[in-house]
Amino acid sequence: MQTVEPNSARIPLIGLGTWDLRGKSCARAVEEALRLGCRHIDTAAMYRNEEAVGEGLRASGVPRGEVFITTKVWSSDLRARDFERSARDSLKNLKLDHVDLLLIHWPNSSIPLKETVGALCKMKREGVARHVGVSNFTPALIDEAVKLSTEPLVNNQFELHPYFDQAKTIAATRKAGMSVTAYSPVARGRATGDALLSRIGKAHGKTAAQVCLRYLVQQDIIVIPKTSRPERLKENFAIFDFKLAPAEMKEIAALASPHGRIVS
Repeated sequence: MQTVEPNSARIPLIGLGTWDLRGKSCARAVEEALRLGCRHIDTAAMYRNEEAVGEGLRASGVPRGEVFITTKVWSSDLRARDFERSARDSLKNLKLDHVDLLLIHWPNSSIPLKETVGALCKMKREGVARHVGVSNFTPALIDEAVKLSTEPLVNNQFELHPYFDQAKTIAATRKAGMSVTAYSPVARGRATGDALLSRIGKAHGKTAAQVCLRYLVQQDIIVIPKTSRPERLKENFAIFDFKLAPAEMKEIAALASPHGRIVS
């Protein structure tokens, strides 16, 4: 599994996103993904599925030390006391003694970022998380968070796919020494029917979705596509045996628009 290594973290370039997966369906998806070779699972307190993610991890038989687990603290829990409670509750739900990456899920302008970042760093120092980072942070918030943090921030997770121009956020994230994780990397299915991506995929014996994911990982962007279908899991992970040409990368980049956002 290919990885990126920001600030001493070692994060697999592809993982399973679990937003909107619940119960046995979620547990089965996690178990199957791990058995197929996936080593990165993304969850969050707000998803209400951490118990199922932990169940799938244990059912897979894959050693805990081989799997990179990310979870997040929701925007309503960014006061220091609430943040710590949420992070520790996540460990209880997952039945783990730590997560590999703990993120601030969304910023909250009504709570001082200094307080939240302080709580985030405390969770790293106390061993709740091996690494810490942010999610849905703008360039300005990234700069502020880095200045406030006493621990290395290793990741910014945000909506990213070929249809949404996020060049400024990518640049700011990388300038801060952080890796980029793309959620909704196939634009919630939009990429699967895209004529350009399908044409490029045909040339490589791949699907439009595989081309979309390859476009991102080829830029060292982590992707966490969500699916509970075994055949789609296999498809999503089979993106490291081909390479897009510079001209193809340029064509795909031209799909981007400042108005391509999906998530409000």
